[in-house]
Amino acid sequence: MKLRILSFLGVVLLSGQVFSQQPAAVGPLARQLNDAFAGVYEKIAPSVVVIEVKGAAETSVPGLPEGLEFFFRGPDGRPIPGRPEQGSGFIISPDGYIVTNQHVLESVVAGEGVTVRLRDGRKFPASIVGTDKKSDIAVLKIEAENLPVAELANSDTVRVGQFAFAIGAPYDLPYTFTVGVISAKGRDELTSSQTYEEYIQTDAAINPGNSGGPLCDIDGKVVGVNALINGINRGLGFAVPINIARQVSDQLMAQGRVSRSWLGIEIVSLQDNEEARQDFPGLTAGVIVRNIEPGTPASDSELRAGDVILKVDGKPIARSRDLQREILSKKIGQTVQLELWRNGQTTTIALRTGEQPEKLLRASNRRDPGQFPPPRTVPQARKNTPGGIHGLVLENVGASASVPGVRVAEVEPDSAAAVAGLVSGDIITEAAGKAVRNRAELEAVLSETDLSRGVMFLLERNGQRTFKILKP
Repeated sequence: MKLRILSFLGVVLLSGQVFSQQPAAVGPLARQLNDAFAGVYEKIAPSVVVIEVKGAAETSVPGLPEGLEFFFRGPDGRPIPGRPEQGSGFIISPDGYIVTNQHVLESVVAGEGVTVRLRDGRKFPASIVGTDKKSDIAVLKIEAENLPVAELANSDTVRVGQFAFAIGAPYDLPYTFTVGVISAKGRDELTSSQTYEEYIQTDAAINPGNSGGPLCDIDGKVVGVNALINGINRGLGFAVPINIARQVSDQLMAQGRVSRSWLGIEIVSLQDNEEARQDFPGLTAGVIVRNIEPGTPASDSELRAGDVILKVDGKPIARSRDLQREILSKKIGQTVQLELWRNGQTTTIALRTGEQPEKLLRASNRRDPGQFPPPRTVPQARKNTPGGIHGLVLENVGASASVPGVRVAEVEPDSAAAVAGLVSGDIITEAAGKAVRNRAELEAVLSETDLSRGVMFLLERNGQRTFKILKP
């Protein structure tokens, strides 16, 4: 249904004179929209709380690019000295469980405690059930009963362009309600965080103090937890999708911590990396397995560095975020089916997920200059030097070695091997999809392979499985 554009007061300029136009009648569509907006506030406001962290010292927040701030900070992006730090939250159970942001509570250890204020004016001391820095979600508990509860939506079904409503306590002004739209979904790489992130973007006006408050749809259901803004009043706000917040909060309430599934791989997205697409012609979407960490679920499976993951349990994988989301949705120890592109053919392998350790390695779709170097020109005379192959000086590792293959003893500067990123100490275990146990086998593979598009080497480097593509 299209909304009519209503003119309540206008002016008409005729013959150099201004004439007032009579107010147009307010139509039923405008009144319906007016009632709908007011209804959202009336539904969600009773479940929204104001959170005060007392006695908190001034702290800095590492990892945020310039202009990107947490909502509960003051206009200059810093806590106001001598005053409680203030954030927002919303009740998710009648007996007093409350969802908010982890960063709202990050200074509570040095403070005097947390107080929760309800819309009816009552105040309660709150205990911290659990916090999760990776998702920026936390759960509080107050001792109360029969509390109003926020209804949660399915954030996966949120559409760009639909109405969005933010409510919270910006600048000590509790229960401030603003209206906008969902302006984007799936925003990532907003911070320098070493963990998975995904945000809903909105232009609903939100300010310091809105952190942890709900972002709602037209039905008054929560679609996200407000978390970041780009500057003050710039129309760029970001919320953690409620589906992620719900998974995290459920685990925090059940066990006080969050367990996540993982594979133990470093990845790069074909869609986000032009150099990678050049090295994998014919593929436009998928996630390349760049490295496999030792002692991880992936290291005990048939997965190889250089594989391109196309599907997980039949669901297409276009970008790194898609793979991360699918794996995070699995139970720890669950078997998943990965459809791969390997050596020009598709294959399927089974792999059991493991529990993600506290120290999480980066799984990024950013380009690694050493993995996918830009186009280059290698002097012809230096491709093959005495005792070397395309700049590689090789030696056999011996039958007693723990990893069979060919060791790189030396890499000639400016050679094709150096540009590809090979370094001394690498052990080449496979070339062009074929296992190599000594230099003679490697030379035989290279002599039988069309090198015009490059050849993929699988490597062992410091216990890590990775790959490099050599382009003579």
